[in-house]
Amino acid sequence: MNNFKHPLNNIIKSQKNGVPKGIYSICSANEYVIEVALKYAMQKKIHVLLESTCNQVNQFGGYTGMKPLDFANFVFSIANRVKYPKNKIILGGDHLGPNPWKKETSQNAMGKACSMVKEYALAGFSKIHLDASMSLADDSEEKDGTLNSEIIAEREAKLCFEAEKTYKNIFDSDKLLPVYVIGSEVPAPGGTKETKQDSEITSSFNLKRTIELTKRSFYNLNLESAWERVIAVVVNLGIEFNNNKVFEYNKKNVQGLFRIIKQYPNLIIEAHSTDYQSRNALKNMVKDGVAILKVGPALTSAFREALFALCCIEKELFFNNPEAQSNLIEVIEKAMLEYPKYWVDYYEGTDEEKRLARKYSYLDRSRYYWNIPKIKKAVEILFENLKKKKIPLTLISQFMPIQYQKIRDNVIKNDPEKLVRDNIANVLDKYYSAI
Repeated sequence: MNNFKHPLNNIIKSQKNGVPKGIYSICSANEYVIEVALKYAMQKKIHVLLESTCNQVNQFGGYTGMKPLDFANFVFSIANRVKYPKNKIILGGDHLGPNPWKKETSQNAMGKACSMVKEYALAGFSKIHLDASMSLADDSEEKDGTLNSEIIAEREAKLCFEAEKTYKNIFDSDKLLPVYVIGSEVPAPGGTKETKQDSEITSSFNLKRTIELTKRSFYNLNLESAWERVIAVVVNLGIEFNNNKVFEYNKKNVQGLFRIIKQYPNLIIEAHSTDYQSRNALKNMVKDGVAILKVGPALTSAFREALFALCCIEKELFFNNPEAQSNLIEVIEKAMLEYPKYWVDYYEGTDEEKRLARKYSYLDRSRYYWNIPKIKKAVEILFENLKKKKIPLTLISQFMPIQYQKIRDNVIKNDPEKLVRDNIANVLDKYYSAI
């Protein structure tokens, strides 16, 4: 059983002792989402696990423009603002590997991936998901289109080697040695446009093989100490979501995986793409042996839903003054059409189907656009307008019925920003009830 010092270790021990326990992992760079997550964790007196992906945050800035240290400082600045204790925050790096450079040769892509892992280590991230599951430009794939499992294991060990070397150079009494997550069958980050099949669920054989191959690769690089801090394996549980469908958790299909993981005293399952799963499904996952529940787009989708509802309210209140309206929905649509980079490969079909997807898809590719200045300005105008005129409860009842009831019950105040934050917190409620 693991004996190292890390906040996640108690959760692993609890699961292994037969007491279902978990933590949800928030993968988002949205300021509202992070603020709500910290306030919620403070209210519940729990640790908060916040992760950034290799595409969001890397040594070149990622799509957020932030390097790992920038993201850490961004999170801590929000924590200072809401008075959430810094030592209760666990920073994680998600899908750390060559994915951003998969069109390059393995030498170039892995070189950049190693540099990225070093920067995450230097920034104090203490949970590292090593992900080398993708094929690179000069790789030969297996018959089923996947990369050879031995190559994946060797590359993940190489990434770990670079991380360990960096941590040991900076380690002091105030820093935690990192824990690692491995896996060779990893669901696509942020959802998929494909239709999922049950046959894509990780087999018991592949899970065991992944663990043994990765352990061997770690030992080949003298990473025995690091292997003791590998706490989780990412597998494909058949849960996923695409533009308009959620593939629900079916425990009957994955019990073989949990029988295998129980054979390893230090390992649990980390579930990706748990977004939009039902409350009962999340509870069942933790009961079955999942200790880390990853969530991202469901939170930014809740953010978008609330803002869109407020736009409907704004149009009613400013019906006779259209030039004063924020037109936020239209501003986002225009920006997404002008800069289609973040959605064009995910939304297919007719023009009408793409239009609906840009606004309402489960994949929520609109989350990439909220930091565009003209969109941020439209959000500011929306809030200003709805603070000038107190929103009638009848309109809140019409467009935000859950928040309406909470206002009536004196749980939240009738304030546009509080309405948005509450809609995000509703998603966290599901996860908290599961852990």
